[in-house]
Amino acid sequence: MVSITETCRDLSELTADAQLACRLLFQECAKEGIDDIFLTETYRPQGRQNYLYEQGRTRLFDAAGKKLSKVTWTKLSNHTSRRAWDIAVAPPKQLYDLNTLKRVGAIAKKLGITWGGYWPASQYDAPHFEIPVNWKAPAGYKLEGTVFVPSNSKLRVQLIVNDKGQAVVGVNDGKLYRVQSGTFATQAQANAAKAALGKHNIANPDYVRVMQAGDKWRFITGTYQTQAVANNAILAMKQRSILTYAEPIPA
Repeated sequence: MVSITETCRDLSELTADAQLACRLLFQECAKEGIDDIFLTETYRPQGRQNYLYEQGRTRLFDAAGKKLSKVTWTKLSNHTSRRAWDIAVAPPKQLYDLNTLKRVGAIAKKLGITWGGYWPASQYDAPHFEIPVNWKAPAGYKLEGTVFVPSNSKLRVQLIVNDKGQAVVGVNDGKLYRVQSGTFATQAQANAAKAALGKHNIANPDYVRVMQAGDKWRFITGTYQTQAVANNAILAMKQRSILTYAEPIPA
């Protein structure tokens, strides 16, 4: 259940079309070298939208007595219909670095995705993206591989393309890396971890192998373009309690 006071950053909470649109947006951003953006919110129940609307209007101060500013102009947001998401920009840039958001907004326009940065001043919302009810991917655009959509500033956007040797789109150091997990007591536990990688968009389960290691089991992912990217994937796994130990290994 989504709380009215906490943000939901789970991409799977959006409609299937919105999930595709968001992944396409992050894919095209990755291809343009924009890899420092991340999700800050996806689905909002109406109760949370009302709660945010009240901030700076009827709810003027927080628990510490600090004056609150308005954060939304409407009670009718497509966040509540699961067709909108917000993003931010990772350090060292500002959280809502306008140059970056403008670049993302221009890419969104090509994909038929609405960017709040094109709205009038009274509704201007640069971190906001949404799709109409009848949205379809424009001709010539499709998912080209596994798109990792980060939900925090410590991770980077990744596009991994399977092409016989699982070649990777993006800058790399001339080497490819896989992630090898620590061991699980049973094959079922390893398979559950494999499924979790796909649920959280860390790795495509189709490219993850579960294999026996003595009397235990482990998984090995498909390739990542650099050791740093592999380490980012490991961090994401740990943050989601998919595993406690893993290591990057040369492909």
